[in-house]
Amino acid sequence: MTADLTALPARSGDRPATTGLEIPHDQLEAFSPPQIRSVLIEFARSLPGVRTGPSAVSEPGSLAFRLPRADRDFDAFLHPSVDEFGHVHRTGFMHLTIPVSSVAVLTDLGWVEPHPISKRPEFPSGIVMFYAPRDTDELTVATTVLQASYDQAAA
Repeated sequence: MTADLTALPARSGDRPATTGLEIPHDQLEAFSPPQIRSVLIEFARSLPGVRTGPSAVSEPGSLAFRLPRADRDFDAFLHPSVDEFGHVHRTGFMHLTIPVSSVAVLTDLGWVEPHPISKRPEFPSGIVMFYAPRDTDELTVATTVLQASYDQAAA
């Protein structure tokens, strides 16, 4: 059962600055401390069937979260030709696919921004950039959203 993402708290502070480029591979402030990013990665690796490795759709250094593609929903993956439902960047922010119905609420709560590539018809509409968790409270939110992304991909 996927968590109720509408019940999450609002993110504190200002939204992180990004360059506004078409493919946002940069969060210019508020990086995750290394230990927070490590726990986030271990959480992803603990999900049944998830494999990690270099991202096939992102910059070098991004760690992909993968499930075997099989007969899965197009909207559950970052690109229809790969098995990657998300990845974490070196700074701790993630690109994830989340349920489309959750994009607006998570944006309003300050946790994500929609990925500009999701406006293209050949890409899923639920691709977001989840801002890097800065502490254990934000890590709890990040793992909840990552769980929802996984649940969508595993369905």
